[in-house]
Amino acid sequence: MLLSDRIQTLSPSLTIAISSLARELKAQGKDILSFSAGEPDFGTPQRIKEEAIKAINDGFTQYTAVPGIPELLDAVATKLKRDNNLDYAPSDIIVSNGAKQSLFNLFQATLNPGDEVIIPAPYWVTYPELVKYAGATPVIIETDEIGNFKITADQLKAAITPKTKILILTSPSNPTGSVYSKEELESLAEVLKDTDIIVASDEMYEKLIYDTDFVAAASISEDMYNRTVTINGLSKSVAMTGWRFGYLASPNKELISAMNKLQSQSTSNINSITQKAAIPALLGEVDDEIETMRQAFEARAKEAVTLFNDIDGLSVLKPQGAFYLFVNIKDISNDSIEFCKELLQATGVAVVPGIGFGSEGYFRFSFATDITTIREGIRRIEKFVKSKREG
Repeated sequence: MLLSDRIQTLSPSLTIAISSLARELKAQGKDILSFSAGEPDFGTPQRIKEEAIKAINDGFTQYTAVPGIPELLDAVATKLKRDNNLDYAPSDIIVSNGAKQSLFNLFQATLNPGDEVIIPAPYWVTYPELVKYAGATPVIIETDEIGNFKITADQLKAAITPKTKILILTSPSNPTGSVYSKEELESLAEVLKDTDIIVASDEMYEKLIYDTDFVAAASISEDMYNRTVTINGLSKSVAMTGWRFGYLASPNKELISAMNKLQSQSTSNINSITQKAAIPALLGEVDDEIETMRQAFEARAKEAVTLFNDIDGLSVLKPQGAFYLFVNIKDISNDSIEFCKELLQATGVAVVPGIGFGSEGYFRFSFATDITTIREGIRRIEKFVKSKREG
């Protein structure tokens, strides 16, 4: 057989599949409104672009140390102390090609066949795929709207077995926008005491928060700090998706050394220009631009939630963070893939099926686009839903 058993464990991303279909229809001349992409519609702040241009003009175009240049690692450590009250040495940090590679490195360095990884659903589509690629088994904990799509301490306790190696926590969540409070994190931390379970805390949407406070998992206690691998980046909060900048931090020297070794034999350092450009973002020099973007997302979310909840047959919770709505379509359909395909073909509106995130009966709607487009998209969805109910 040509292909490895390992590669055949991976499933294609439904997010990418829907986006690809939308592009094909648009190329055919159809009027397509896409709410499937997971990236801000804002440009990268000028200060960051200027730093990149300076790096190019200064000839900063050669290999660097695998985990990142010293001034960049210092900047990450400074950010984590300033924003999250977390003390990491620069040697506790590795910069990678987006948070996705950070997760890949972590799973490859820690997981063996037979290990289990607890993943709350709805989840980012990549989590279970990377776990399976590492030879381990995803253990899914179902959540619901009553609990604002967050796991409880009792659920976590019931899911833990002697094979449990990692718990993935995502706050704010993609796709639901839910955010764990300090009290909720403390209750989960209590369950984890006296275990060797690693917490992979994905905090990519940390800066995009609405009407609540963000709390880093590693800040809860000394025990949580020691077991948590903090994963973050600049793709979402600073509109730097294409720059490919992610990082992880852990006080576990053995783990950091292993992941550093893995990255040295795979991608090596991330590109040198991005490393220089990321520093002002990490040091707070574009915080005003981040806040402008956050306020725009918050206003869009408020209006979109109202519009969706006015549609007979649909409902959605107000997100506490990120830039997604996880819309409940259970009164209309329990086949989210078919619903989304029909919606796209009938109205030109592209959204992502909830089943791709591990939860049937929903679709994910990204409000990372202008309010006029959002209003028109929801108007088309309303018309489509009405026709389904009447048909």
